[in-house]
Amino acid sequence: MRNHALLTGLLLAMTLSACDDRAATSGSDVMDAHTPSTKENTYQPGVGWQLAWADEFDSGALDENNWSRQIVEAGRFNEEWQRYTDSSDNAYVEDGHLVIEAIHESEVHGIDQYTSARLHTANKQAWKYGKIAARIKLPHGEGIWPAFWMLGANIDENGGDTPWPQSGEIDVIELYGSKDDATVEANLHYADASGSHAHMGAVSFSLAEGKFADAFHVFELEWDANRIAWSVDGEEFASTPISSAERAEFHEEFFILLNIAVGGTYAGRPDATTPFPQRMVVDWVRVYQKT
Repeated sequence: MRNHALLTGLLLAMTLSACDDRAATSGSDVMDAHTPSTKENTYQPGVGWQLAWADEFDSGALDENNWSRQIVEAGRFNEEWQRYTDSSDNAYVEDGHLVIEAIHESEVHGIDQYTSARLHTANKQAWKYGKIAARIKLPHGEGIWPAFWMLGANIDENGGDTPWPQSGEIDVIELYGSKDDATVEANLHYADASGSHAHMGAVSFSLAEGKFADAFHVFELEWDANRIAWSVDGEEFASTPISSAERAEFHEEFFILLNIAVGGTYAGRPDATTPFPQRMVVDWVRVYQKT
């Protein structure tokens, strides 16, 4: 997603409380973060990978050693309609999950009528190479644009000295609800030999049935000195080499971002068919590196 141009399992059976204001929705098909916990610990990164960092969201609150809540006015990026806040209404930890919630604040569909959250690990956690994975249940609907992605740690937006796209961007997955709620896309953004914006070109992965809001899925990026590859639920669907000089950005440290955008140049616009609030529910985020 563009800024200038994510031991033993527990199975908890939880009963929804009618008095819980976060459980109130404007449509029965809104994904509810209050479904029973589905903490999944069967994921295996493969031979030769060792856990370097993780957030399992088990502490009951957002870990500020890992994450910052970015504050951004509506319209700054891609003509998006939401504003990103530091409110716990828009990002909170509940039942062992991180929940990012996009809220429609009025009956009007337009700019600055929505709030959401954009969380990142900049200046706290960053990595060069590795396997970056997250188990996420995505939101859906017209104009809804969730993303699990990465930016170069040197980007000037977060205190570095390098502008985008020279800093580089790795889109682990993006979903455009106005296109297809059953399809996610992977991409790279960088500067070409002339310093202009270039990109790999989006590569998509589609579910055989249902949509990504129906269940949790594991989204995974494998990144080394030679290439970057993308997988969904263990199935690789895209890869690209990064050995060329114009892709030098991808041999530096990157940090993780998780967010829901509402509307935008590439995402379409929400309308009366889009239920709110929208929720992106993150079971865990993990980073592995080669032993």
